[in-house]
Amino acid sequence: METLRFGQTQITWLDGGVTYLDGGAMFGVVPKPLWSKKYPVNELNQIELRTDPILIQKDGLNILVETGIGSGKLTEKQLRNYGVKEESRLEQSLLKLGLTTSDIHYILMTHMHFDHASGLTKWENEQLISVFPQAKIITSVIEWEEMKNPNIRSRNTYWKENWEAIDGQVVTFETSVEIVDGLWMHHTGGHSNGHSIVMIQDGGETVVHMADLMPTHAHKNPLWVLAYDDYPMTSIAGKQKWLKFAQDHHAWFIFYHDAFYRGIKWNNQGDIVEKVERIRQ
Repeated sequence: METLRFGQTQITWLDGGVTYLDGGAMFGVVPKPLWSKKYPVNELNQIELRTDPILIQKDGLNILVETGIGSGKLTEKQLRNYGVKEESRLEQSLLKLGLTTSDIHYILMTHMHFDHASGLTKWENEQLISVFPQAKIITSVIEWEEMKNPNIRSRNTYWKENWEAIDGQVVTFETSVEIVDGLWMHHTGGHSNGHSIVMIQDGGETVVHMADLMPTHAHKNPLWVLAYDDYPMTSIAGKQKWLKFAQDHHAWFIFYHDAFYRGIKWNNQGDIVEKVERIRQ
């Protein structure tokens, strides 16, 4: 498992599964001859997208960002339609670190689309239960309300199977919230109305998880937004704001979906100056 250490913080990427989604949908109106130079595409026009949760260990706490695609949650039709080639091995990843799901103190949900939230619950004795029974689950109040009351578009990704069993664990925020010293969530909107990002500052370093505003390194251009985005102009504005913040702070970007990089630091000319590459099996 890949790690990134800075100050008193350690980040570890876990195994949350993998999907293969339509490349055109992932890059919106950007022509394929442009985006395919930056991110590989297969013969079905699909791109590989990990769903790997990010474990943040800081101040004696175990904090998870996102929860993976889950295991045993999707039907055969869903597995096929969403191009799921591997389901989550999150619990096994934690065991390798000497942890169990009961050792997770917080779960930071940037948003609750199925490819981020399916790992929150699992089937046991023919009922869905919380995978992380001791954790506080943090998400924006807008995201949580839409999760429970999706509209005609969002009901395809906000599923009751992913929220009913964890209802009592959820803590919401409006604009920003500091989880522990130097670890923040900021509401952005854009990809979903309640979408948020995660920002960490420790030991003179800044780390930004843009979530699905910038799901891969190839989405760095502020105009390269997803066809899945509910509010693309809000996504663009959010990217402009936080890309400038990251540039001003010489920040790392870390990824949940990227199949090639776990983290990247760019200089002001757009060159990669530091990186954590994903170890491909």
